[in-house]
Amino acid sequence: MEERQVTIDGETYRLNQPFFVIATQNPVETTGTYPLPEAQLDRFLLRLSLGYPDKTQELEILNRFGSNDPQSRLAPVCSQGDILALQEAARQVYVHGPLLSYLVDLVQATRSQEGLSCGASPRSSLALLRAARAYALVKGRDYVVPEDIKELAVPVLAHRTVPSRSLNGRGYSQEVIRRLLQTVPLPTENWGRRL
Repeated sequence: MEERQVTIDGETYRLNQPFFVIATQNPVETTGTYPLPEAQLDRFLLRLSLGYPDKTQELEILNRFGSNDPQSRLAPVCSQGDILALQEAARQVYVHGPLLSYLVDLVQATRSQEGLSCGASPRSSLALLRAARAYALVKGRDYVVPEDIKELAVPVLAHRTVPSRSLNGRGYSQEVIRRLLQTVPLPTENWGRRL
């Protein structure tokens, strides 16, 4: 993924931009599949859990998919150029210095938490920064606010930490990140771009 190329039968092919991977993982019936090593998990920007739909949502699923195939009518909603332009716009979203420091403090705090045998890597800091910038852009802002970082901390950081063997479980890592969001000091200021 990181190299943005594939090798097939000894021949290497560069992958066109934008290149990204969206993967699913079903935690049920995992016989014959293996958990990804931590170094590979660290390369995924986010890990989200959808959970089960409520009754209204499940009825909607039945109505949409019960007798129709909406996937057969899918059409593109944006072009390759649109995605590249959005990626560039996200890179331009401003992050105030104290917020960058907060982000790093949050990531570094995972490295000294009791119950974690491995904290979040420097790649995690970059991932949280990129995700916060993209989230701010989606929210219609050209600057990041603390809530952007806090909203994304669990999905960006939890899968990048490793609970101690005695506490093994993804839920534990999520709880550690939630606790850190309550204890790592958050600077307060006007977060918009300074002139």
